[in-house]
Amino acid sequence: MRERWTKQPLLAILNNHLVAYPTPSNISYYWGFGSLAGMMLVVQIVTGIFLAMHYTPHVDMAFSSVEHIMRDVQYGWLLRYLHANGASFFFIMIYLHMARGRYYGSYASPRGHLWGSGVRLFILTMGTGFIGYVLPFGQMSLWGATVITNLASAIPFVGDALVQWVWGGFSVDNATLNRFFSLHFTLPFIIAAVSLVHLTLLHSEGVGSGNALGTESKMDFIPFYPYLYVKDRLGLIALMTVFGAFVFFMPNLMGHPDNYIPANPMVTPAHIVPEWYFLMFYAILRSIPHKLLGVVAMGAALLRLLVLPYINTSEVRSTAFRPRYRFFYWLFIINFIILGWIGQKVVEYPYIEVGQAASIYYFRFLLVIIPVVGRLESYRMRYPRTK
Repeated sequence: MRERWTKQPLLAILNNHLVAYPTPSNISYYWGFGSLAGMMLVVQIVTGIFLAMHYTPHVDMAFSSVEHIMRDVQYGWLLRYLHANGASFFFIMIYLHMARGRYYGSYASPRGHLWGSGVRLFILTMGTGFIGYVLPFGQMSLWGATVITNLASAIPFVGDALVQWVWGGFSVDNATLNRFFSLHFTLPFIIAAVSLVHLTLLHSEGVGSGNALGTESKMDFIPFYPYLYVKDRLGLIALMTVFGAFVFFMPNLMGHPDNYIPANPMVTPAHIVPEWYFLMFYAILRSIPHKLLGVVAMGAALLRLLVLPYINTSEVRSTAFRPRYRFFYWLFIINFIILGWIGQKVVEYPYIEVGQAASIYYFRFLLVIIPVVGRLESYRMRYPRTK
């Protein structure tokens, strides 16, 4: 019976990717962050579609339309809080997924293209999150959009013209809001398509899921269903429990209170900060006093992730067996958290100096420590010390 329905093309694809897909028997719950991120993407798309039915992309009505959704639309408050908090949880899952990939060497050959597609997904998601943050058109939305889009003016010769092209005028206005709304509605479907490509690369011949040991053995495999399906389902239950607690009991914890003030181009907030998931890269931008170099550094901080597969020199994939590298890895994680903390602070002493030191270590880890420590560990393996 099973052989009969697996001969159907569509059912065969589903069977190969969701049922009979071979997975290493020793992978843990840490491998579920990718599927949980996919679940949060579904939440964002579904809630976004319903919110778009009531939202008005006009500078005079955007803020009021959001309040209308919250107060007048049946369960509109739930849709809004699911969407707003869903963005934060989507990024939490992505950051955990990438941290797990770095720890267990998921970027190493033959997974270079898989890692690259994941980084591109991350950059697309960041762009979608930024333009979505502008749509409520509160004080922080307006001034955050003004500050971030103005960064393009640092580009020599074409910067000012590029900023006006993005705005559709001489300031953040109706044209900007309409463009951002259109892009914010379209990009999630592009992200979903790229996610399918990412999943296809993962399930392609010669790649497959990695494991905690970092080996490429083809012997100890089990089917995805029911074993990994049960693990993913338990992870989903845990995620939905925490997510529900935020939505129903502390829905504004990860938002900024200034965004509940209608946008006013004549009043500048005392301290402009983006959403928390941009703060790490925002801190790198602010750590460099030169505007153009700051923009270049922020862009490089993202694009540098693409070259990890090509600068990796270690013969051992999993960090669990690399004690020297493990120290620097956890120091990098702490440093990344410090960057997020610095990104929300006022640009003054000592936050400037701490941000500069954290930015230096960020690039040193990606440019120097990964290849140098990998070569050192490989040398120690080939020529171990003898008593």
